[in-house]
Amino acid sequence: MLPMHLSEINLKTDRTNSATKRREEATLKKKSPLQTIGEEQTQNPYTELLVLKAHHDIVRFLVQLDEYRFASAGDDGIVVVWNAQTGEKLLELNGHTQKITAIITFPSLEVCEEKNQLILTASADRTVIVWDCDTGRQVQKVSCFQSTVKRLDIWLSGGNDLCVWNRKLDLLCKTSHLSDTGISALIEIPKNCVVAAVGKELIIFRLVTPTGESLEWDILEIKRLLDHQDNILSLVNINDLSFVTGSHVGEMIIWNILDWTVQARECNFWDPSAQLDTQQEIKLCQKPNDISIHHFTWDEENVFAAVGRGLYVYNLQMKRVIACQKTAHDSSVLHIAKLPNRQLISCSEDGSVRIWELREKQQLAAEPVPTGFFNMWGFGRVNKQASQPVKKQQENATPCSLELIGDLIGHSSSVEMFLYFEDHGLVTCSADHLIILWKNGERESGLRSLKLFQKLEENGDLHLAV
Repeated sequence: MLPMHLSEINLKTDRTNSATKRREEATLKKKSPLQTIGEEQTQNPYTELLVLKAHHDIVRFLVQLDEYRFASAGDDGIVVVWNAQTGEKLLELNGHTQKITAIITFPSLEVCEEKNQLILTASADRTVIVWDCDTGRQVQKVSCFQSTVKRLDIWLSGGNDLCVWNRKLDLLCKTSHLSDTGISALIEIPKNCVVAAVGKELIIFRLVTPTGESLEWDILEIKRLLDHQDNILSLVNINDLSFVTGSHVGEMIIWNILDWTVQARECNFWDPSAQLDTQQEIKLCQKPNDISIHHFTWDEENVFAAVGRGLYVYNLQMKRVIACQKTAHDSSVLHIAKLPNRQLISCSEDGSVRIWELREKQQLAAEPVPTGFFNMWGFGRVNKQASQPVKKQQENATPCSLELIGDLIGHSSSVEMFLYFEDHGLVTCSADHLIILWKNGERESGLRSLKLFQKLEENGDLHLAV
């Protein structure tokens, strides 16, 4: 029997109907060419769901703790630890007085006798707390902290300053005041360096470790990269050779991770919904939110980008877009992740969660690529010269397509992010204060049947059932 704090749903009619109605109204209002899928959804495995209720405000963060547990956090300042298999609420961690701004797994401290799983949370109340996820105990708490947190062998935090901390959360060193904007993202790169996104700038810092001559830690500013024209929203490592950044106005830049030079870039994002007129002109999109790059994910071959309401697949070897869904959702795409079997999952401000499959196209009519996005070194710019439309379409055709195979409707507000468990399904969190655990219906049905036969066998009733 499920715990009383859980609400098991068989796709509740009222929430589903209201979400569907909002989707239809938004579609009609925007007249967007949103791809739809029938009710059958034969390729969508997630046909069962559990709604988990514990939060009282927007749930913004999910972090996986191990193969069967995850933690959620958000604007109510609490952290909840859940069982991903059953949806059981295991722990509720209270200690912050304002919204949580970052959460990350934390290695066991040397001072702790027990090697329990730990997490670290940062809050708008300027405190950081280290929690024992097995007991719910506060291991350590530090005040006057800023929000962005990155784990190396030591720890970094960002705000107006970049601070370096040891595993006991003792301050080792910090930079001088960087910017009123604050550090929005941090990544680790080789040569004991880190990259910080500060407004429209990337700042390279080098960590100086203690030596025989000096026992002090230090952090030195090495270089500032000023190639972006607007604030940087996304910053991730994509492999051992490159990292990528995306900005508020649709700029994507791929950087060499060793010498910090630009490998590829796109400085203008042209409205992909606009069609070429007789003069072969494209108008620049007027709404920045429609072109903001909110999130990246990647695999060995491709970078997947959430650009405004669309999804783009950029092949690193071919150096071009190989597939796109210009209107994947009715509102901005907030989070994407790569799934097995060439699948991609995305969630949006419109409250939807959608599953896509990357497929190679058959020999069909060519689909033009948005010419001003993800091009290499300026190739693919708009040409006002007339014509050769057939030839241009063949040259710019995307060899692959993103096909919608699943549409998960359950949330009534913006879906902030999600986690994927290979054995336990998907977990989504939302501004509606809810967490939904999406289950593979076929797998769950098989497990229930197995448990039933095991129970009958234990009671000696199996022959009666047969």
